[in-house]
Amino acid sequence: MSGVSVIILCTILAYMCLLIGVGAYNARKNSSSEDFYLGGRKMGALVVAMSAEASDMSSWLLMGLPGVAYLTGLADAFWTAAGLAIGTYLNWLFTSRRLRRYSERIGAITVPTFFAKRFHDDRNIITAISAVIIVVFFVPYVASGFAACGKLFNSLFGLDYMTGAILFAIIIVVYTIAGGFTTVATNDLIQSIVMSIALVSIVTFGVSSAGGMGAVMDNAKSLSGYLSFSAIHDAVAGTAVPYSALSAVSLLAWGIGYFGMPHILVRFMSIEDENKLVLSRRVASVWVTIAMGVAIFIGIVGLAVVNAGAMEPLEDSERIIIALTNLLSQHGFLTAVLGGVILAGILAATMSTADSQMLVAASGVSENIVQDFMGKKLTEKQGLLVARGTILVIALIALFMARDPNSSVFGIVSFAWAGMGAAFAGVMICSLFWKRTTLQGALAGMISGGAMVFIWKYMVRPMGGILDIYELLPAFLVSLAMIIIVSLATKAPDQSIIDEFDSVTIKK
Repeated sequence: MSGVSVIILCTILAYMCLLIGVGAYNARKNSSSEDFYLGGRKMGALVVAMSAEASDMSSWLLMGLPGVAYLTGLADAFWTAAGLAIGTYLNWLFTSRRLRRYSERIGAITVPTFFAKRFHDDRNIITAISAVIIVVFFVPYVASGFAACGKLFNSLFGLDYMTGAILFAIIIVVYTIAGGFTTVATNDLIQSIVMSIALVSIVTFGVSSAGGMGAVMDNAKSLSGYLSFSAIHDAVAGTAVPYSALSAVSLLAWGIGYFGMPHILVRFMSIEDENKLVLSRRVASVWVTIAMGVAIFIGIVGLAVVNAGAMEPLEDSERIIIALTNLLSQHGFLTAVLGGVILAGILAATMSTADSQMLVAASGVSENIVQDFMGKKLTEKQGLLVARGTILVIALIALFMARDPNSSVFGIVSFAWAGMGAAFAGVMICSLFWKRTTLQGALAGMISGGAMVFIWKYMVRPMGGILDIYELLPAFLVSLAMIIIVSLATKAPDQSIIDEFDSVTIKK
């Protein structure tokens, strides 16, 4: 291993030790389930904002998004990012305060529990189905994170892909099991700062290596369709492939997913004061918009660096930041340390999502399936033990799913995002804003939305043409239609449910 590699490795290990230290520090604070899953509803505005966005962006921000821009140009990456930026803002604007107030009013500490108590589902059927859906779609999401870690260490140090994935799975599991939500949220804040440093550093270096901003833009303009919003660049043929308005709309639909993401929604539930959500919304919306914009530009810059001859062409476009960091690190001790920080940023993006998703999935099994649905009465200590065991099992399954080093981070994340968004977004929106929603309607929407993601992706979308759109959009529309139709066709909610709904209406 070269001296540069040793410096980078030491920097990353120091970062890992910091995260584990935060977990150890917060371990003693978890005396109840509410502490472990929501930090006792005592989180501050900045922590909630940055934790939500760090847990949202995942390795997709620093690997998937730049990789798409590098390969095909602006269109795919831009319309996806635009949808996410809009969805982020609207979710904070409309969902956050009401969910915070509603969940506290009915004593819900997880999203499945919120649905059950919102509809007074004493049999906890919706709780169990919600928890199963969370596990089904979050495990591959976690797997994508482990895959990103494996790729990084394989590229940097020649370490076996699976060895790298296992190493970071162990680190994530250790600090998540130890510290629960408080650790996850605090580490997410740290990770968002590291991610920001990584984005700014690598784009600055990349522009310089390509020969300046003019050279970057000249290279992009020379590629047919590369900077177009209505076409994508075909690198093999060197031509522009037309990009339909329907394709743009289907990518904008990524934003719908936010309304159904449990690992983001629980951040709203955890804040100490609902009035602080205004500041959280502003911080989160600005950060995520800038971060995605810079990530897309890194992909464009990376291709310019390659075409300028400063770097070898990439076989895997998702490793563009890793390749640029390797180039940066060759310029002395300080640049090697900076390279370590940048690569820690990729790990930060990955870990901040994986830890949140494992925690949400653990709550689904321990609180919602074992205790609520199966009726097993557990002490606080037993409940936390089950949750921690669930985290370990999920990590093992995710590692098995991540065993293919050629798997696409972007592809895995897009499918998991579609599944969660289609199953939960419509139900969450209607639960918060339509008092006529019934338990039967919510169940119909949840099941039909989740099922339609599979149906559309594997049966309908392969037909091509106008049917070749992101599965989240049609699945969400089916879910929303089923909620409305079934709710109107079934008995109206009891007056107690209506009164409860009215009691949490936010007064302007």
